[in-house]
Amino acid sequence: VWQQALTSDIVDAGIKYTVRDDYHFKSAGLTTDQLHGYYLTEDDGRVLSVFPGSERLRYTIPYGPPNETIDHLRGIADQFSNAVVVFGDDGEKFGSWPDTKEHVYDNGWLQSFFGALSANRDWLLTTTLAEASVGATPWGKIYLPDASYREMTGWALPVEQQLENDDIAHEMAHDERWPRISQFMRGGFWRNFKVKYPESNEMYARMMMVSRRLDAIRTSSLQGDDEQHGGVNVDELEWASRALYRAQCNCSYWHGAFGGIYLPHLRNAVYNQMIAADNLMDLAIGKTEPWVEASVDDYDFDARQEICLANDKLICLLAPAAGGQMVELDVRSICHNLLATLARRPEAYHEKVRAGDQQAGDDVASIHDRVKFKQEGLAERLQYDDHKRKSLLDHFYAVDTGLEEVQKGSATEQGDFLGNVYETRIRRKPDRVQVQFTRQGTVGGIPIKITKGVTAESGRPMLEIAYLLEGIPSDQTLHFGVEFNFAGLPSRADDRYFYRGDQERLGTLETTLDLKDSNDLCLVDEWLGIDVRLSADHPTSWWSFPIETVSLSEGGFELVHQSVVVQPHWLIRGDDQGRWSVAMQLETDTQLAEDRVQKSLSAAVS
Repeated sequence: VWQQALTSDIVDAGIKYTVRDDYHFKSAGLTTDQLHGYYLTEDDGRVLSVFPGSERLRYTIPYGPPNETIDHLRGIADQFSNAVVVFGDDGEKFGSWPDTKEHVYDNGWLQSFFGALSANRDWLLTTTLAEASVGATPWGKIYLPDASYREMTGWALPVEQQLENDDIAHEMAHDERWPRISQFMRGGFWRNFKVKYPESNEMYARMMMVSRRLDAIRTSSLQGDDEQHGGVNVDELEWASRALYRAQCNCSYWHGAFGGIYLPHLRNAVYNQMIAADNLMDLAIGKTEPWVEASVDDYDFDARQEICLANDKLICLLAPAAGGQMVELDVRSICHNLLATLARRPEAYHEKVRAGDQQAGDDVASIHDRVKFKQEGLAERLQYDDHKRKSLLDHFYAVDTGLEEVQKGSATEQGDFLGNVYETRIRRKPDRVQVQFTRQGTVGGIPIKITKGVTAESGRPMLEIAYLLEGIPSDQTLHFGVEFNFAGLPSRADDRYFYRGDQERLGTLETTLDLKDSNDLCLVDEWLGIDVRLSADHPTSWWSFPIETVSLSEGGFELVHQSVVVQPHWLIRGDDQGRWSVAMQLETDTQLAEDRVQKSLSAAVS
């Protein structure tokens, strides 16, 4: 991706030249015939050499026969003297991406390609960017607009526009006017991945929280005693800075031809480093005793206030304007966000899933064109969510609604609480903070008031969650449920499983559960070393089922486990005052992980 202001930062870092996709240059108004050299660009007086990378070569190397690349370059050489053509792309396409090892090595493509280069060395010189930037003269000056390579500008579009963009390109591909028209075609803007995938914005916003806190500590330390750095441990702060930079790795913030935000291990890795940075900053400023606090700010840049409820064990982000939902829950001892979830949503390539596997022929396909299914029956697994898969989501269903309807997303919402604004107040004590949400709404025309509280105490890896419902009829049954989602706990593994208080195992985490009259439901991930326990103060019915997306990876279309829904629900009637209440506890036990670390440290010392 590119923004012109990056020029100053790049030059200040001591870099003299870089490569941008040729689409950037075409977006600035240059034609294909003007892209056989490099240009100078400038920002705030800093001058940088920029080479256009050839999209044509990105597809012919290694997917086309070697002579196709040679013939293309021969044509350029015949027209232009001292032309420079740049190939730059993913190294994975030379053996790591599916079928490329066989194509590039076993079938001899690479040997043939190098042979073709050698055979044409009388007119075709292979060189480096450094040599070219010194040995060739720039073709002029250019200012590049905010852009990315062509494919990414398509992926950044909303799905409907992405499909329309693709359809137009395919319909016009063989039209003689298309070369003239296509140069003026523009896709979307890469920053809108944060709109297309709200979970990307959540990661970005959390990263900005860490970045701003780090900057504030640095500023404060500079105002302190020079020798003591204002009481800040500089080494710990440097490690926090490294963790912040690692959390800025782009891979998990977007989605294109494959992977990206759909891969839980990438999201988990980003959150892991952000939580580690917070832990390191606490160490840097000597914040090592038990504590609890709540702060209010527009953390996710939506012009509405969110609440960060945190102690020395957990960090919890709450969104009053979005139904009083819990957006993030960080378990600090293992640097894991239990709410690094992803909702199921349409993708343009789902049309290919519905159409089935139509790939034909033996030729290796570009990663952009490849159609392959890693599992059968994926079309039947396509399902889309009408809300983000977070926690403390308040549902009212018809009395006879069952698990299958909820799991399929066909259950009709009877109330107006899900996703709507709750009024909020914070109650503070030295070792205890409660965030209280209140909303006056309706359920099937009945005026209902919900008050829910989320409480954290210093030194405790647990949240107390209390619900009080008022205006509940005593002569009519209502069906109320509270949805929780837990992410980063993979399915289909024997050491990731459900159990309840009597230690009765209930199956691995992809198991669909419909339990009656149980006071708790627990999830264990022995590899992470965490035991998540959700309990209620009176007998409760529980639903649980996995959230799985149909997404595209390097290997093809596949089903990816994103989170586990755990939903306690009740058939309720009001008491003589029209009230109904429940108190729950959400506890995170990481003793297994902590014991493992201590054992490793002891072994290292001995």
